[in-house]
Amino acid sequence: MNETMNQLFTAIDTMNAEEFASHLTDDVEFRFGNAPSVFGKSATQMAVEGFFGSIKGLRHEVAAVDQADETIYSYGFVTYTRHEGSTLRVPFCNVFGMKGNLIKDYLIFADLSELYR
Repeated sequence: MNETMNQLFTAIDTMNAEEFASHLTDDVEFRFGNAPSVFGKSATQMAVEGFFGSIKGLRHEVAAVDQADETIYSYGFVTYTRHEGSTLRVPFCNVFGMKGNLIKDYLIFADLSELYR
């Protein structure tokens, strides 16, 4: 995994929304699963802070990171820990449209339908 992706997943898994946002362009489009897109770095950081507050923790097991031109793909499994301590492990795929070393388009494909049950 390249250093940028390593830093990004570390920020996510430590639930550091500010560090997470440092990897985004100011005009980023962020879409998490079936949720509507969020536009802009500040709005994305706030949305991610809200998500982090809704869970106790998370951990990514990244199986692979591939790049084609200005697009990076990552996939693997993510384990979410609910506030009451139970966990949910689901596969994920992320698609990152890059602008230099920053993420301009951030798409997360994961089924979170069981997370809040």
